[in-house]
Amino acid sequence: MRIALGQITAGRDKAANRETIAAYVRRAADAGAHLIVFPEASMHDFGPPEMPLGPVAETLDGPFVTALREAAARHHVGILAGMFETSPEPGRVYNTLVYVDADANLAGSYRKIHLYDALGFVESDRLVAGDGQTLTFTSEGMRFGAMTCYDLRFPELARRLVDEGAEALLLPAAWLHGVLKENHLVTLARARAIENTAYFCVADMVGGAYSGNSLIVDPMGVVLASGGEVEALVCADLDRARVEQVRTKLPSVANRRPDIYAGWEQRTLAARE
Repeated sequence: MRIALGQITAGRDKAANRETIAAYVRRAADAGAHLIVFPEASMHDFGPPEMPLGPVAETLDGPFVTALREAAARHHVGILAGMFETSPEPGRVYNTLVYVDADANLAGSYRKIHLYDALGFVESDRLVAGDGQTLTFTSEGMRFGAMTCYDLRFPELARRLVDEGAEALLLPAAWLHGVLKENHLVTLARARAIENTAYFCVADMVGGAYSGNSLIVDPMGVVLASGGEVEALVCADLDRARVEQVRTKLPSVANRRPDIYAGWEQRTLAARE
């Protein structure tokens, strides 16, 4: 199956962002893609740290998701994209991924669980962490799992999605420029692919503070396609047979020792008591 990544620049004009997304969905369909992945915050940019996100947040039946469903129906392409979702707390919002399938159904969502309280940023001032509910779905016979930006630095989530059957992992991101951070993005994406023997796809924001460099990595860590530093549609073909082949030759997921790990966890908990 063919996947596309929409490496876009999303600003604070939500209507303009929806138009950009619709144009990229059309391009993805023309390129033969079955699924297109957009960055986190595709609905509306994060803006400066002091800007409240509550006023721009939407519900899952609001204009943003409605526009995704219309684009999916028009082109029969699945869409994964990031938005700010209204939460019960007026001052904070969820950083949410929504998946609309090729039949225009809102088929799943994921609220980011790891907030970027690091390197001088405090996302928890504006965002509410998800409760751990995950997002996996099937497109064209391949099983996908979704995670968001900073989640990349936590291998536990990627492994959980693989345990739920994921053969390809998707990471919508708004990866900020920073010392060695572009290197971290590529290195960690390849690491998550290799250790899980799964495809790993990063759809990153580009422009301004964001680094771009969206990429598609195969289960052996080979970079199949990359978006560089400009707006781009990045495409590659994913093959379930490739995943099965690699997992047969390199059965690292099957060779895990959960019985040992559980004992470690119990000893750690006991030591803390």
